[in-house]
Amino acid sequence: MMELRKLDRDNLKQDNGLVAQRLVPWALLNAPFEGSWCVVRPGAESGAHGHHEYEIWVAMTGKAQIITAEGTTDFVAGDVVHFTPHEEHQVVNRGEEDFQFYSIWWDAELSGKFTARHQESR
Repeated sequence: MMELRKLDRDNLKQDNGLVAQRLVPWALLNAPFEGSWCVVRPGAESGAHGHHEYEIWVAMTGKAQIITAEGTTDFVAGDVVHFTPHEEHQVVNRGEEDFQFYSIWWDAELSGKFTARHQESR
């Protein structure tokens, strides 16, 4: 059964220096990860942070920079970056247009819950 989750661009919520909407999970979706659509407005930046989850960002539109302990790296539409647990990272938009990316994160607990729900549904 297909189910479509719509992005509500007019009602994105403030989240760590950017605006976002969590799109995954929802009741009928059994996924081993969670995810958010994120927009970094011109001149904005996320707070530098690290967390226990693995994370991937997929750059969708525009350009920004990622700052990590390794330095500053350009991040443009089509790029994908992976962060390991507890790796501090930050996204900065020094441009004049919105930068949009999709963030996906997971950990062993999310994976375990996915596996248990999958086994129950068989």
